[in-house]
Formats: sequence, structure tokens, C-alpha cells
Amino acid sequence: MTARVTSARPSKPRADVLPREFYDRPTEIVARDLLGAVLECRTREGTASGRIVETEAYLGEHDLACHAAAGRTVRTDPLYGPPGTAYVYFIYGMYWCFNAVTRAEGEPSAVLVRALEPLAGIDLMRRRRGMRSHRDADLTNGPGKLCQALGVTGHHNRYPLDVPPLVIRAGSDVPRETVIVTPRVGISRSAEWPLRWFVAGSPFVSKTPSHFPRLPADR
Repeated sequence: MTARVTSARPSKPRADVLPREFYDRPTEIVARDLLGAVLECRTREGTASGRIVETEAYLGEHDLACHAAAGRTVRTDPLYGPPGTAYVYFIYGMYWCFNAVTRAEGEPSAVLVRALEPLAGIDLMRRRRGMRSHRDADLTNGPGKLCQALGVTGHHNRYPLDVPPLVIRAGSDVPRETVIVTPRVGISRSAEWPLRWFVAGSPFVSKTPSHFPRLPADR
């Protein structure tokens, strides 16, 4: 059994933490609405957080790019869990990726958080990332980078997102005219589906392939 991060937990969520009902909606809507929210992780080293500026939606067993396309396995089981929990997985033998589980329990889907604008704990992020002189934009402009910077690991898999140590807080609204939609990055199946949202002009967004179509958000 994987050990969990030791942290005191409050008896109830703070008012600014997104409730579990927020995630119990279509995954595409949750992915769009997470833009501007704040992902925060507490560890023994300290607290680090960042504003979400890029997300991707993964829709379930019919979405060949979603892990749930393989069915319910030991790895994918968290995707079938309750909305508003963390699905954290390991890729390339070196990176963790953080997802927020969406829709009703038993309907496997999630939002991958791809990039953050660093807010708190930037010095801690730099130490974790081994960066001393590089710009802040390079700390969290990718799903593996942001997990390393915030200290998110497999210990956080299945954690509820409305109580510490891992929470998503309500943040600033992101106007429709500043949101761009593109296909998802780095996948080969269902690759043309426009399920990636990001904040236009943000220096903290990961690189968009030059051939990708860029569509305006519809909400």
C-alpha cells in the first residue's frame, strides 16, 4: 500500500475551495471552468500553489486517449471514483501528472492540469525543479513540471480535492474572449478532438504545436 502524505486535515473545507459538486459535471465544462482556479499542495517542506492556465479533458472509455479506454484496471480505478478526487499517474518512468476526476462515480473521466502560473512557494518550486536563474514561466509550464514544482506525487492519488493537503481553490474568472481551444498535446489517438483549453497570451502555458488549429471558446 502506498503511504500517504502526513497532514492535518480540517473538519470541513474552506469557503474558497471548489466543492465536489463542481466536478460532477461534463468534463469539458469542468476543464474550461478550472482556468483561473488555484491548485495548492501542502507538504512538510512548505506550501506551493499556482493559477491554472491550461487544461485538457479526457472523456472516458470511448476516448481512446483516455486511460479509461483500457477499462477498469488497478491503474485506472481512481478514474471511476467520486468526482473531485485526484488521479495522479506516472509517465516515461520519471514524471507525475495530476488530474481532477469528473462526472458521476463510475463514469471514468478527468481533467489533466497542464500548466500553472506560479503564485506561492516559488523558491520552494525552484529548489524542487533545480532551477536558480531561469524564468518563473519555466517552473510549471507542463504537467510533469508542475507536479515536481508543487510536490505532487503518487502519494496524492485518490485524495479529495476539497481538503488539504491537495486542494483546488476558486480563483479569478477568465473571460471567454481570452480562452483558446486546441487539440490535446502529445497524443496519437483521438488526437484531433478539441479538448485543450488555455489562457491566450499567458507566458505560463506550455508550447502549442504550430500546426494546431486555434478555436475561440464557446463559453
